[in-house]
Amino acid sequence: MSNVSGIIKSIQDIMRKDVGVDGDAQRISQLVWMLFLKIFDDHEEELELTEDSYKSPLPAHLRWRNWAKDPEGITGDELLDFVNLQLFPSLKDKLNLQNKRAQVIHSMFEDAYNYMKSGTLLRQVINKICEIDFNTKNDRHTFGTIYEQILKDLQSAGNAGEFYTPRAVTTFIVDRVDPKLEEIVFDPACGTGGFLSNVIEYKREHYVQSTEEEEVLQNSIRGVEKKALPHMLCTTNMILHGIETPVHIRHDNTLSRPLVDYTPKDRVHVIVTNPPFGGMEEDGIENNFPSSYRTRETADLFMTLIIHLLKENGRAAVVLPDGFLFGEGIKTRIKEKLMDECNLHTIVRLPNGVFNPYTGIRTNILFFTKGTKTEQVWYYEHPYPDGVKSYNKSKPMRFEEFATEIAWWGSEADGFAARVENEQAWKVSIEDIKASNYNLDIKNPHVSEQINHDPEKLLLKYQVQQTRISDLRDKLKAIISVALNEAN
Repeated sequence: MSNVSGIIKSIQDIMRKDVGVDGDAQRISQLVWMLFLKIFDDHEEELELTEDSYKSPLPAHLRWRNWAKDPEGITGDELLDFVNLQLFPSLKDKLNLQNKRAQVIHSMFEDAYNYMKSGTLLRQVINKICEIDFNTKNDRHTFGTIYEQILKDLQSAGNAGEFYTPRAVTTFIVDRVDPKLEEIVFDPACGTGGFLSNVIEYKREHYVQSTEEEEVLQNSIRGVEKKALPHMLCTTNMILHGIETPVHIRHDNTLSRPLVDYTPKDRVHVIVTNPPFGGMEEDGIENNFPSSYRTRETADLFMTLIIHLLKENGRAAVVLPDGFLFGEGIKTRIKEKLMDECNLHTIVRLPNGVFNPYTGIRTNILFFTKGTKTEQVWYYEHPYPDGVKSYNKSKPMRFEEFATEIAWWGSEADGFAARVENEQAWKVSIEDIKASNYNLDIKNPHVSEQINHDPEKLLLKYQVQQTRISDLRDKLKAIISVALNEAN
């Protein structure tokens, strides 16, 4: 087994010497497109052994093995000219897009760039990448760990709202939603593919026992990612997880399509996602939604879209901040729509620090099923494990911590009849929720009230109050304007 961790570190050290690579985001982007071509080439080696008639979508001179594999191959200016003048133009514009694998390569490279200015350093990076064999189980497994590190590096270079969901959370969510083999699973803000990779692993473990069933799995994964670099990582992630042609991982903004344009054939069985929260969409995106739900707050728009895209009896699990639970105005209308069209049966309240060190915002997982009105909402407050006061990089949340929730969960088929209230779990009727104007930020009744001085939460409450004041001011202006017009 090669030392994949050491190789990745060496590559990063080499890139830091190159004057063209500026910062972590460019360094990761540069690394990812090269890793993708190496992974794709290793995958093609497998396909050539298993498929008698396999034909590569790449012209021979552009395949990794023919320009990168030889450690004594082209370097310096000759290598730079090849990459900048032949490789990238061909991958962006000259592939036969009738071929599905060519579509995947094209989508990977349409917004990719070669940032490196030194062909000599570029050759050193390529030679390091060639030390990894992605057809070796050990290297592939080890790379999974390194992949997580790349995501953390990407996060440190990212913008507000881009919080990559801890694996413990994605594993728990997929385990509870239990996507069946034939069910289409969609992540409308898929990032680097954390949820979708968990779905693939879950379906293989529980349902896939034949090549026919594997083919069903291959066609059941859907994802859309707005930003180029996470999309590249997600596509690479899907190939590493055995999705041969991830054409259903699209580089697009799910919110840019008018809601009315989504037809019944666009609806899916399962949605699992952690939509960006705290961010704002560009001007005009809100006009794709009905006037009652127009906002530029990204997470709110995604919630409206998710409700719309679920099939009848479709299931969803969504990670959202506390601000959605107690928010008013448009958030109230979205929550009313959610509980009128879906059974919001469970809210798991996560503790502080789950997304450390990227944000201290408290988060929740909302589980709901479309087609039945909500009658009551169960809450489960996830505690820290014994001896833990917060999570951090060295001590992240672990999937094993969710064992108590899983044991308590019960079955939706009988309306979760086996559930009982305890120190961590309680239920609230829809009548009480309506009486509180759909405020879902309901505290654990088994814990004495404490004053919360969390600055993130106080700031969210302040923003909600300011929005409410602004709405009242606009209403008052409208009333005065009408009165003045009538007087005139």
